[in-house]
Amino acid sequence: MKTHLFLIVFCLFFLSCDKKHTIENAVDKIPVEVEVVRFDKIFFETPTQEIGKIKKKFPYFFPGGNDDSVWINKMQNPLWRELYVEVQKKYPDLNPVKKDLNSLFKHIKYYFPKTKTPKVITIISEMDYNTKAIYADSLVIIPLELYLGKNHKFYQFPNYISQNLEQGQIIPDIVSSFSIGKIAPVTDKNFLNQMVYFGKQLYLKDLLLPDYSDADKMGYTAEQIKWCQENESYMWRYFIEKEIFYSDEQKLLPRFINAAPFSKFYLEIDNESPGRVGTWIGWQIVRSYMKNNDVTLADLFKTDAKEIFGKSKYKPKK
Repeated sequence: MKTHLFLIVFCLFFLSCDKKHTIENAVDKIPVEVEVVRFDKIFFETPTQEIGKIKKKFPYFFPGGNDDSVWINKMQNPLWRELYVEVQKKYPDLNPVKKDLNSLFKHIKYYFPKTKTPKVITIISEMDYNTKAIYADSLVIIPLELYLGKNHKFYQFPNYISQNLEQGQIIPDIVSSFSIGKIAPVTDKNFLNQMVYFGKQLYLKDLLLPDYSDADKMGYTAEQIKWCQENESYMWRYFIEKEIFYSDEQKLLPRFINAAPFSKFYLEIDNESPGRVGTWIGWQIVRSYMKNNDVTLADLFKTDAKEIFGKSKYKPKK
């Protein structure tokens, strides 16, 4: 009996690997040429008297109502100049990032054939960590000041924020932004809907970023992923016993969905836990649903959370 079970597991593993290999071969053959424009360099290295030329070429970066003196002051401001120098130290060129962008857009083209490859523009912005890399149809905008490395001297943020201000998070952040235009938005904001919405987003990262670790997809450390895996069964029991899956209580979102230093079970384990564990559980539910049901990616994105939950056959690992 054990021998037969082993053979079945081995065959399933082999078929899964073979399918992945077939997909990656097809992805690799897709022609994609990424255009990267270093607006950060253009802006800070252009003579102030030529500001009009930049405005004409990049009108979407210059909202109306601001006099040219506003932009000239930014060009000359010592703090902005210092930030520019730090960005150039970290990114004298974007060849490593461009390679990752090329791979990402090949995968997007494979799963979404009608999607046009966007132009990538790098900028230096206001260091707003709530607005990181943006995918906006024909443009991808990357604020490089938010990817200088978690220990950079300019970052005076809590650890749970700064740990994701790394070069390795550029591509996952782009996918997060891309997913907004693909996944049906949440209308009923109960806890389960929020879990599954972000679970869909992370499942998309499984497909578009096959070489990335779960930690990088989630924006966790390896230790935080390990904590979730080791406490998966406990978290599941907690959510069931507290009857919160279908709860509309909005306080559940900062406790288990939103970015936070830790999740709030109001127990001793809180300080050991990472934030957003509800999102991680939602990811496992979506993975289980896709494994146990013959549905397309488009079907997944428009299927409601309750149906996904019911048909997922999800069981936490003990």
